[in-house]
Amino acid sequence: MKLICTQENLNFGLGLVSHLATRSTNLPILNNVLLKAEKGELKLITTNLEMGIKLSVRGKIEKEGAFTVNAKLLSDYINLLPKENIEMELDEAILNIKCQNYKTQIKGLEATEFPILPEVEKKNKLVVKAEDLKDALTRVAFCAALDESRPEISGVLFKTSDNQLIITATDSYRLAEKKINVVASQVSANQIIVPLKTINELQRILFNQTEKEINLFFNENQILFEIDNIELISRLIEGQYPDYQQIIPTQKKTEAKIKVGEFLQAVKSASLFCKPGINDVKLTLLPEKSELVVLASNANLGENITNLKVEISGEDNEIVFNYRFLIDGLNNINQEYLDFEVTNNSIPGIIKPIGEDGYLYIIMPIRQ
Repeated sequence: MKLICTQENLNFGLGLVSHLATRSTNLPILNNVLLKAEKGELKLITTNLEMGIKLSVRGKIEKEGAFTVNAKLLSDYINLLPKENIEMELDEAILNIKCQNYKTQIKGLEATEFPILPEVEKKNKLVVKAEDLKDALTRVAFCAALDESRPEISGVLFKTSDNQLIITATDSYRLAEKKINVVASQVSANQIIVPLKTINELQRILFNQTEKEINLFFNENQILFEIDNIELISRLIEGQYPDYQQIIPTQKKTEAKIKVGEFLQAVKSASLFCKPGINDVKLTLLPEKSELVVLASNANLGENITNLKVEISGEDNEIVFNYRFLIDGLNNINQEYLDFEVTNNSIPGIIKPIGEDGYLYIIMPIRQ
């Protein structure tokens, strides 16, 4: 193997793929990145056996070949090199690297020991704007359960319906759903559960790719995300996602139009006086006074009350929420005003941005 490529391209590629390489003592090869020089490009591949990333870097391939070296070491070293051409040549089990007056040798392992990434057949294709997907994942994925005792909710649900991709996550205490438009689709109505770790890697990839489109291909067991020269392959979570539509209230007794910034400030102030471990904030809605009262009290500290002037219709009502869940929801409302719907203190409350369709946030109340 012998090749020449630019430091910028190689550094960018290694920065993306090296993060997935694990610190494995049982299988040291998983610490490595596979360097595969063929057909006029250098492929960089890492995997943790549950998912894998493949990225192509343009370069001049003088001799084809493949080898693996420690991903973090190579990434850290390439990052320190000047932005000039880099020469890499394999000499038996040593990778020689040259760039201007820098020379180094890195020992590695044979490419034949590296796990083969599964191939996802490129059918069942879905195309969405990368910017839309990034926004949806940011505003939904934080709701996924971190405890994997219930695997089906420890991932993010992708559901296709009527030229839309519906992305949902829940931990059974709160739920977020975002609908995004599909650019092109070759799939019928379907749903899959993507592991949260895969979503986190996908968000890293999408960070600087928002001007592009991303292709999704999936089968019963795996999903492939493809954007430009980057591929992320992952297993899917088996199981049936809860029918969350059943918990979305179809009726409301009270509805309020609230300024997001004022609401967020009031909840943060109240959070300082919540009962430890309960994190309870009581919201009282008073239509006749056009007032929302945000209250928290603690026998040891005192209490905090904020009265907000808001537009309210319906009945007097009150509901108690975990302030952390409430703040998470408010932080993901990208409009100046939100719509807050309440039935009673035993049915979830609904928060929706005013002026934006397709996003909702649901919180289970604390029953007192």
